[in-house]
Amino acid sequence: MSKQFAVFGDLFEEAIRAGLTAIQTQHPGFYYQEAARYAIARKQLCRGLCPAELKYPASDPLAEADKMEYYGQRPWRQGHQSLEAPSVQKEREGIQALQYRECQVDHSWLVIPLLSSAIAQFKKYKSPRMKRYLVVQMGEEYYHAKDYSKALALLGRVTWEYRSERWWSILTNILQLSLRCAYLVMSFEEYVTVSIELMGRYAQVPREEKIRIQMNLHKIFQDEVPEPEHGCEHDSVEKGRALWTTISAGGKSRSPIVVEMNSITAFVECKACFTADSFLCESPVTVKLGLHSFAPMPIRFSQLSVRFSNEAYNQFGIVVDENAVDDPIESTSYLKPGQTLWHTFQFIVEQDDVDCNLSIAGVDLVLGSLEGCCATLRWTDGGGDAIVHPFATQVHRKKVALNADFSVVSWDVLPSNYSTHISPREANLDVQLLQKGPALVNEFYLMTVSITNTEVAQISNVRTSISVVTAVADAVATAQPNTFLYEDIDLPCSQLISMPLLEELKPNQKVDNVAYVRCVDSGARLMCIQVSYQIPIDISGKMSMCNCMKEITSSIEVCEPFNITVSLTNMKFEKIEKVQLGEAFLSRMEVKCLSPWPVALQGSSLNLAKLVKFADEESLSQLTDVSLKQNDCAVEFRCLLSSGQTPSEIDIGSYSIEWRRVQNGAAVPFASTTVSLPTVEAEPIPLSLHVDMPAYGHMKAVLPLTYLLHNQTPFVQDMEIAMESSEAFMLSGHKQLFFRILPDSQHILRYNLFPLFPGYVTLPRLRVNMVRYSGVLDQLLSSVVPTHIFIKPFEKKVSA
Repeated sequence: MSKQFAVFGDLFEEAIRAGLTAIQTQHPGFYYQEAARYAIARKQLCRGLCPAELKYPASDPLAEADKMEYYGQRPWRQGHQSLEAPSVQKEREGIQALQYRECQVDHSWLVIPLLSSAIAQFKKYKSPRMKRYLVVQMGEEYYHAKDYSKALALLGRVTWEYRSERWWSILTNILQLSLRCAYLVMSFEEYVTVSIELMGRYAQVPREEKIRIQMNLHKIFQDEVPEPEHGCEHDSVEKGRALWTTISAGGKSRSPIVVEMNSITAFVECKACFTADSFLCESPVTVKLGLHSFAPMPIRFSQLSVRFSNEAYNQFGIVVDENAVDDPIESTSYLKPGQTLWHTFQFIVEQDDVDCNLSIAGVDLVLGSLEGCCATLRWTDGGGDAIVHPFATQVHRKKVALNADFSVVSWDVLPSNYSTHISPREANLDVQLLQKGPALVNEFYLMTVSITNTEVAQISNVRTSISVVTAVADAVATAQPNTFLYEDIDLPCSQLISMPLLEELKPNQKVDNVAYVRCVDSGARLMCIQVSYQIPIDISGKMSMCNCMKEITSSIEVCEPFNITVSLTNMKFEKIEKVQLGEAFLSRMEVKCLSPWPVALQGSSLNLAKLVKFADEESLSQLTDVSLKQNDCAVEFRCLLSSGQTPSEIDIGSYSIEWRRVQNGAAVPFASTTVSLPTVEAEPIPLSLHVDMPAYGHMKAVLPLTYLLHNQTPFVQDMEIAMESSEAFMLSGHKQLFFRILPDSQHILRYNLFPLFPGYVTLPRLRVNMVRYSGVLDQLLSSVVPTHIFIKPFEKKVSA
């Protein structure tokens, strides 16, 4: 049957390679497993039916077995058709020969290849538990085949899974088989590791067996040969004892070994924790460490050491027992069954670790003699039972305070606190940020950091730094890229500035430091001031320099200094949305002071774009040396001219004001505020008209009036004009005229007006019509041609 299942498994595997689809519940691994099961059953039947002391008969009844016609035929029954044996003696000798031949077969080497094929298939189709089950079977077969090294290696691969899933009965059987293999091959490290786990509380072995294992472990540490394990064959035991005797006599067993305790369930458990989540740098750090023994008998360890993340503190966590291993005298290194042994360690941290985290890196427990044979039991972090009680289940445990009396608390609910924070000493300084807010955008804002020593002793190495951060979000403060700090106005800016070092500061002494901040936009700024210093303090009767730091935050409001409104008007001061190419227009800038402090203006400037220029050769600022208070307004005009030939949107440029606070005086440089001028649509016109006339006239005095017409097109234009009459003036000149203007040429019209009425009177209206663009010019020229003028009356003569 075993051969049949193996052949069918091979056929199934060939079919899969040819394209057949297999699934997790139907694949060749099940047939290889059945083949191995029948092979194991064959081995068990052989052991039950075939005595080991059998000898092959002298008559050799199986001599003609290979010449039989059919499989299963017996040579001594050849030619006999009855169920009864022809000869009882020959039948007995034939059965004895078959039993002898079956005893010569090593059945384990028939089972192992089948199990190996089954494991490969279950691994391929992702069945981990079946794979582990078969690996254990293969390890047992290697043990029966007396290949103890391979058996030990295979069993070691699956103990972790059975341990993490808490299959204690299965794990115990595997460990017992591993212990026998380790003894027979004299694997010192494996023997000690398995023995430590079989003595634990989760190993399901009798107490007498645990005592025997502990006694063997004690013999090993005394450089003695341990007693053989139960269930081993006699010849293998003799070979194993010879190995232990040879190596022990040669001193090779004295090599120390390290057992990783976090990966096994040992007879001793360790829990180490800090007694607080944080410690001040001026107070000792306290660590409590507990050792709980589940061994059947008392045991003594030679050395206990705690390892920290900073190796400089390892010297404070060492306990050494000078007594012999077998000395029954109780001490701080003597563990009794079911009891917890507590140790407390204290030390002072170094100043370099202030404001840092300190953690327990591990715990080492040495069993045996430090000068002879020993084993180091090593826990990472603070120990605990992470395999049996993973983190997910520890969350629901009852919480115990770190400063509680651990001696009255159950071992399983003890807290695990492997890390602590070293907090700096509280600084006794009075630090203030003196300012006169609010600050204005782009100004050099003066700040004063006032530091007063309120310590009882003199402090030294006082360092002050200033930085700007936003509001803290998610415990992370980010720097402001639009805020710049200056230690001095002449020095470059930075996001963090440091004040000059102050070597010493006596008690109640005060010192002031000055700095500047410049913000390029409005809003609140959070200033962070850090002051660090050193002060001598008494720690456990020893004077040492302690680093302290005081940190404060202060908010500064930043507001805009001005509200600048820019608009465009024509030459008659009327607001416009469009400008004509080649025609002058006005840019109106209204500056309203928003600063609560008086502001002095140095002047203003226009930075024009490429397609815009000043109408005059020289354009001076109208706001030079002007002072503004809150809500004061200042207005200035600049006459501009657009250029170009095609309609488009043009960017006029930007407007800048140079200013500073009046109270700062010349100590602080001028700041600059810049705004962008609006983008306006520029359109071309076929004809431009300019008027030349006095600003006012006199009664019954000639008032000259000149019109200059300029053809902006590349064509000859036919023009017709008409001057309307007015009751306020007598007119001299063409009232109606027809003429032509060449491309890019001018035509001048001159009129003499004679005012008849005083006051603000209406001028005679000039109507211009271009034949090619009929009806277009009236609307375009209405914004250019003046409509009114002021006429002064006669001067009154006062009689004497």
